[in-house]
Amino acid sequence: MIGILIGVVAGILGGFMGIGGGIVMIPALVFFLGFDQHSAQGTTLAAMVPPIGLFAAYVYYQKGYVNIPLAACIAFGFLAGGLVGASFAVGIDEVMLRKGFGVALLLLSLYLIFWK
Repeated sequence: MIGILIGVVAGILGGFMGIGGGIVMIPALVFFLGFDQHSAQGTTLAAMVPPIGLFAAYVYYQKGYVNIPLAACIAFGFLAGGLVGASFAVGIDEVMLRKGFGVALLLLSLYLIFWK
């Protein structure tokens, strides 16, 4: 049940603010369900692909807010980058990976709050 709630909250934030659901789901899986960082990241990636990639984007597409050629280029880059990033992440110590994720969230938060 908590997994569904995590997914709903992440989906709402992802669709509403355009943020990746991982920003919500990864900390929630670690905190509420006791996942290790590697498992939280892998589970989040597996969970996000179909619902966010298809349904939320379709709503934006219907309103004319999707640049298909650019989205295709980004998707190609995301495939390549995702493979490289995942290959790198699974080789990192779990504590270091969690700390790196936390630093990335902190920097992103500061940027969103203070940058014009």
